[in-house]
Amino acid sequence: MLAYIIRRTLYAIPVLIGVNLITFMLFFVVNTPDDIARMQLGAKRVTPAAIQSWKAEHGYDRPYLYDDDEHGLTQFTDTLFFQKSVKVLALDFGRSDAGRSISADILERMGPSLALAVPTLIVGMLVNITFGLLLVFCRATAIDWGGVVLCVVLMSISPLFYIIAGQFVFGKLMNLVPISGFSGGWDMARFLILPVAIGIVAGIGSGTRWYRTIFVEEYGKEYVRTARAKGLSDLRILFVHVLKNGMIPILTGVVVLLPLLFMGSLIMESFFGIPGLGSYTIEAIQNQDFAIVRAMVFLGSVLYIVGLLLTDISYTLFDPRIRL
Repeated sequence: MLAYIIRRTLYAIPVLIGVNLITFMLFFVVNTPDDIARMQLGAKRVTPAAIQSWKAEHGYDRPYLYDDDEHGLTQFTDTLFFQKSVKVLALDFGRSDAGRSISADILERMGPSLALAVPTLIVGMLVNITFGLLLVFCRATAIDWGGVVLCVVLMSISPLFYIIAGQFVFGKLMNLVPISGFSGGWDMARFLILPVAIGIVAGIGSGTRWYRTIFVEEYGKEYVRTARAKGLSDLRILFVHVLKNGMIPILTGVVVLLPLLFMGSLIMESFFGIPGLGSYTIEAIQNQDFAIVRAMVFLGSVLYIVGLLLTDISYTLFDPRIRL
């Protein structure tokens, strides 16, 4: 197992390097250092001298990948790619174009993002799995067909509708929760209960259909017929045997949801004014702050790869064949 973990970790290194390189190339294809300088200076007419001064101050006056004027390794190290991107591989995020420490900002904003994302993911999974099992238990009945139709209807509604409707009904009309904002301590729950609930409701349609498909497939296998022939009840078969054997695709689906959950938090945090990593990324894109965009893309790649590794390891807990 240790050799497997080490091998998978080593496989991740070239992937992260490739993501870093592609992010660098895409960003500077869209925006040159001169464009970034003009946006950061915030003036309609900026003199070339001011642009050059800003670029020199923030390290954007170097060549992209190779410096002909230097010698030896300095030809590769005194470049934009090395100074702005390679250091990220050592988790040295440096400073944003506004001069703030990116690592400090990430640590500061990580709490609100986790407070929003973790309950949305965990409670959402429990709700979707429960509804999926219920539809399978009542399969080929009016409850099953009605549940499937309801799931399709929920899937067809944009998440933006849930956000706007939730803010209008529960925030403005009923005045139960704040429409936007954030606070620390126990008062945090008052600001998070609505976005968490909206995130759960918005995912019920697709999540329940996904888990129902998994459980229906498992319910038609030979071991279920054998268990039923031995006299086991449908509830025991469903909640013990079918649920356990359906964990492998469930675990795979959780990893797939991680980047989608992160991208969803971009919208949720922006609409509800939550100072998390999602709104941090949106602000960086709007301000064309390459340092922050680069750091957030790299972190997303690391989390996705770590999630895949943890998923492969967790497979061994539910499938003895993998251990053998």
